[in-house]
Amino acid sequence: MSAAASPPADAWRRRAHSLAVDEIRPVAPAIDREDRFPPHLIARLRELGFMGLGVPAAWGGTGGDTRATAAVLEELSAESAAVATLLAVHLSVAAAPILQWGTDAQRERFLRPLADGRWLGAFGLTEPGVGSDAAQLATRYRAEGDGFTLTGNKMFITNAASADLLLVFATRDPALGHRGISCFLLPKGAKGFGIAQHLDKLGLRGSETNEVVLDGVHLDQASLLGPEGDGLKVALSALAGGRVGIAACALGVARAALEEMQRCARGAPSDGRRAAVARAWVDVAAARALVDEAAARKDAGVPYEDAASAAKLFASTAAVRIASTGVDLAGPEGTLADATAGRLLRDARVFPIVEGTTEIQELILGRTLVGR
Repeated sequence: MSAAASPPADAWRRRAHSLAVDEIRPVAPAIDREDRFPPHLIARLRELGFMGLGVPAAWGGTGGDTRATAAVLEELSAESAAVATLLAVHLSVAAAPILQWGTDAQRERFLRPLADGRWLGAFGLTEPGVGSDAAQLATRYRAEGDGFTLTGNKMFITNAASADLLLVFATRDPALGHRGISCFLLPKGAKGFGIAQHLDKLGLRGSETNEVVLDGVHLDQASLLGPEGDGLKVALSALAGGRVGIAACALGVARAALEEMQRCARGAPSDGRRAAVARAWVDVAAARALVDEAAARKDAGVPYEDAASAAKLFASTAAVRIASTGVDLAGPEGTLADATAGRLLRDARVFPIVEGTTEIQELILGRTLVGR
């Protein structure tokens, strides 16, 4: 696809739907069963322009706005949440922060290969024992020579093993709290960078999740993203945008679970099944409205963080509700290891945790609604 082309959201959705149905659906059970992402699908994401969504053509991207990105992620997630999650992380918390915070030199060096699909991106914030409270980071950095040296461990890092670029957050001094945190652009192959373990997850199997080891990794001065000490600002802005993407992924799983429920309910004599399908349909419609609202506000350049939290909160919990009921309606077949209903439930159960837990989203919304 030409980098100059930037079709509207509905055209992006149609392109994603075709890929999802024709090429992802046949391999989705194997992705889950084998916990392995087929490399050819990354090539297809690149060929179709999805790896550069949200990035202007001037930096190697394919344009498209947040609504287009959300549409693509929903369609992909309806067939494989693992495929959608790989793309969501690459776009929302790897490429987008460089576009927002980077210098032109950094955009040329780091963003362009992400946007044109030569590189895959990852986001390294979470640590063993450190999730929502980023001010407690243990990964340290120090100024040394012409750059910085990083030492520490990161945990639950999506795309880590295959990523060509990792955004890493580290603190100069834990006593400084959030004011000590900075963000660094760490390319693949840096000396001292290593992948420690592959994490075998309940859901989103096929989406690589690893522990990352930083053993005296030295980066040049140009690898600092944003001003020194503004790392938490970089992380929070990335996560706010990322929540719109994760909400869209959860919406895709919720929609797929609803379709499974409809299949199981057809011809069934129970009005209770029909009522369950009706409730699930309303949940999907509400989730889609919240995702659309958050995406539209982000595209309009107005504050959207509360809308993103609302979309992520509702879509993720709705996906769990619908997928759980879907297993009930599927009956014994739904409990089989390779059952679609069971896979959807396992995938759905991850979404209330990633990109900020349900409790964090409630805290953000609560502060917005009633103040601190």
